[in-house]
Amino acid sequence: MSWWGKLLGGAFGYLLGGPLGALIGVALGHNFDRGIVGLLRDQFDPGTQERVQTAFFTALFSVMGHLAKADGRVTESEIAQARDVMQRMNLNEQMRQAAIRLFNEGKKPDFPIDDVLAQFRGECHRRRNLMQMFVEILTHSAYADGQLQPAEREVMLQVCRQLGFSELQFRHIEAMVRHARHFGGAGFGREAPVSPARALHEAYEILGVAENASDAQIKKAYRRLMNQHHPDKLVAKGLPEEMMKLATEKTQEIKKAYDTIIRFRQTETV
Repeated sequence: MSWWGKLLGGAFGYLLGGPLGALIGVALGHNFDRGIVGLLRDQFDPGTQERVQTAFFTALFSVMGHLAKADGRVTESEIAQARDVMQRMNLNEQMRQAAIRLFNEGKKPDFPIDDVLAQFRGECHRRRNLMQMFVEILTHSAYADGQLQPAEREVMLQVCRQLGFSELQFRHIEAMVRHARHFGGAGFGREAPVSPARALHEAYEILGVAENASDAQIKKAYRRLMNQHHPDKLVAKGLPEEMMKLATEKTQEIKKAYDTIIRFRQTETV
């Protein structure tokens, strides 16, 4: 049985306490007894797969709602982006309704984002690649209208600080998301093709390497990114199974960027 099935089936041994526990309780329409939840929670260590999957799902959609509200109002494109993520995850109706409730909780003025992120980081138990995927999905959401607004950028930097990512690391993640539309990425809609020179420049930015990097450096960056986004490895670390498609799309973007660079370099040497 999946993490979601166990959650609905009453197997709450790994249920979260704290702000994430309160959020998932609201999303499921349950009023859990805090004492019982705390007692059961102590029997399961942070880092167990199903507990992390619950934390990821809960934190993602609630913070996504907070992010959408950052500039004062939630736009139709932001709502559409959240729905697109839900659709690409093939959420069943119960999961979709829970995701919507979490999104709406995140929009509230008193949403405790720092507490949510602090608990999420603790639940991830040093699973850095998983936290990076979390940041990437949120950044896709922030770019729902094609650009990152100043208030949204501040929220994303706040997320990164809480999860242990530097501003430089966020800039690389942002570049990957911004250029995804030209390398098979979902969530933006299709645009007119860019020039070969522009595509090449964006490919280097996606891999996070300089244009004068050696072939060995490029291959190393490519392998590192592919390893970070390997869908099976991410699920094993706690990514909800429903999000495997998002991770697979990311690996396709990375591979296409790498292939673009290799084709150019092979042409240059002929």
